[in-house]
Amino acid sequence: MSFFYLRFFGWSILSFICAFIFDNFLIVNFNFPGAFNLFHQYSHLSLIEVFLYLLFILFGFLFLKLNSNNSLRDDANLLHNINLYLIRSSFWIVLLIGISDFTISFLRVESFFVNFFDKDVANNFTRPIYVGNFVHFPLMIVGFILGLFTKTLGFHWLSLLIVISELIIVVARFIFSYEQTFMGDLVRYWYAALFLFASAYTLYDDTHVRVDILYANMLNKTKGIINSIGSIVLGVSTALVIIFVGLNGKSAIINSPVLIFEVTQQGSVGMFVKYQLAIFLGVFAVTMLIQFISLFFDSLADIDNLPGKREIKSQIGN
Repeated sequence: MSFFYLRFFGWSILSFICAFIFDNFLIVNFNFPGAFNLFHQYSHLSLIEVFLYLLFILFGFLFLKLNSNNSLRDDANLLHNINLYLIRSSFWIVLLIGISDFTISFLRVESFFVNFFDKDVANNFTRPIYVGNFVHFPLMIVGFILGLFTKTLGFHWLSLLIVISELIIVVARFIFSYEQTFMGDLVRYWYAALFLFASAYTLYDDTHVRVDILYANMLNKTKGIINSIGSIVLGVSTALVIIFVGLNGKSAIINSPVLIFEVTQQGSVGMFVKYQLAIFLGVFAVTMLIQFISLFFDSLADIDNLPGKREIKSQIGN
């Protein structure tokens, strides 16, 4: 059975989202009017953005033509590997930024910066925009580089770090009578990363919580039909809503906090990472979208009874 058009459908969604995210970058940073603005008012920039969408979709089509011998399993594995890289990189990013911003917050709250730097430099570390541009963003680049050369996903390590952070809070509070806002911020920061970043891999491993009454006894082909429909109707649609709503202009729920480097109400006594929680939501939506498309391809392969199906061991009773 040929699934070329369904493969093109899946890759077209991903191509469109890549174009949408790039277009969002142009809108937010260079004041482009947006491709959809062309329907309201003609603009050369809007026309360029429309062409950008068409170009990305064309790349998706050319990729399929150049890899026409790839099976649905190959496509699914490729998308999963892309997700693994994004998750690995995200782990390194939150690890590096969490430790560095925690340290900066401690030095800032205890007024240690004035002992090492002049007043102007010390004041810069009280400004979220300075810390974001000159500390966080370089560490993000380092995180993406480390993601290329490491294999660990970091979930277990991140869980351990959360426990250690909580332990530090307890010891500092009850033994040394010391507690600051940034200490709780670190725990919340890593908690959010753990749950949102791990969600896509949990989908791949088929270990999300669910009530399984009828599905377990179905034939593989029937399961494939259910999973292929569910991954698009329920999964992909949800991820698309999050992406479209979150990146719909400068005032959108993801763009707005990032543009102003939003911090908590506690201000300079807390960590300057609240804006990144909005980014976490975007990472969650993108990685889930990729994984649902991967599941869609895998489910189509199950319908056609193609070789290479993964056997997922049940965790019940282990």
